Amino acid sequence: MTRARVAVLIGVACVLTAHAASAAFFEDDEARRRIESTNLRLSQLQRQIEDRLTALEQQMKGQGLADLSNQLQLLQSDVAKLRGQIEVVTYELEQAQKRQRDLYVDLDTRLRKIESAAAAQAEAAHAAAQEAAAPGTPPGAPPEAAGPGSATVAPPPGPVAMVPPPARNPADGVAEQRAYDAALDQFKRGDYAGSITAFSAFVKTYPRSPLASSAQYWIGNAQYARRDYRGSIATQRQLLKEYPDSGKAPDALLNIASAQADMGDNGASRRTLEELIAKFPKTDAATRARQRLGVR
Repeated sequence: MTRARVAVLIGVACVLTAHAASAAFFEDDEARRRIESTNLRLSQLQRQIEDRLTALEQQMKGQGLADLSNQLQLLQSDVAKLRGQIEVVTYELEQAQKRQRDLYVDLDTRLRKIESAAAAQAEAAHAAAQEAAAPGTPPGAPPEAAGPGSATVAPPPGPVAMVPPPARNPADGVAEQRAYDAALDQFKRGDYAGSITAFSAFVKTYPRSPLASSAQYWIGNAQYARRDYRGSIATQRQLLKEYPDSGKAPDALLNIASAQADMGDNGASRRTLEELIAKFPKTDAATRARQRLGVR
């Protein structure tokens, strides 16, 4: 082999060796790029997965809030229905109480008319008795002359006539009744403020009237109707103090118990009902008190 061919062969070998080395270097760089590309894709996939997980979590949370919102709406609907039922029951209760007050007012009016008629009859009977007790001899008539030696015979003693109390002026009774009825009419119309004023003026003008205790009671009842519970209690307590024997005393205690219950003081209301039953056991008010307490 000539030197030229050897040199050519050596040159070719060198070229081949360089090419192989270059190819090996190229393959390593390509592998790195592929690895980097794969890592990049993995990172992207990881981010995508994390984003999807986050979206799913938010969606789940949103569904939970939606469920809570639906439950809240259902509860609000139920509360609205219950509120409507309560309003209906409250209205029916107020109407029942109004009917009861109207019935009581009507009964009170009738009783007062009967009492007034009885008082007028009693006054007429007193006047008749007073006239019957007067001597029948006309004034200025001369006494019978006594004969000689005759003794004056005294008439047999009769029953001692009781001096009747001064007759009451019928006009005063009529005025009292008119004032009382006018105030009561205001109460019937629902003008509680006006009835309080009218009944208060009546008590001040006619403190000794047989209707004074009833007027005092209606003042407290009108205050109760206006939800002035403390004022109602004070008024009825004043009735019990000034008119302890009044026929309105049991109803005054019942009104006090109602006001105390509406104020939330159930203990005081119960004690008042027990006081009513103890003091006036045979009255209608005591019967209603037993019903409230659940006793016989």
